[in-house]
Amino acid sequence: MRSTVFGAVVAFLIPVSALAQEAGDAAAGEKAFAPCKACHNFQKNGVGPDLKGVVGRKAGTHEGYNFSAALKNSGITWDEANLHEWLKNPKAKVPGNKMIFQGIADDKKINDVIAYLKTQS
Repeated sequence: MRSTVFGAVVAFLIPVSALAQEAGDAAAGEKAFAPCKACHNFQKNGVGPDLKGVVGRKAGTHEGYNFSAALKNSGITWDEANLHEWLKNPKAKVPGNKMIFQGIADDKKINDVIAYLKTQS
């Protein structure tokens, strides 16, 4: 019985510790966000939509920006998982979107950018 309880506790703690390791660094994310500034900011729409409060927002809904039909009809809400997939490869996540961005290959940088975006809510 004791080993079963111990095994259950270990099985629970391993995923929790893995999630803790995946948490991004907002300061590093601000630096990693630098290339994104060519199209995005947190005050107004530009080439890309204003990203203030993007975490938790439904995709394709920010007022005043002309989103692609693909993004408007995606049904996505920008939670951490969807942002991660989007930042990794936007064309794969939502085929037909108009964002000209190849994606970020480094998962740590993606997590850092997401942590930074969360500070801009």
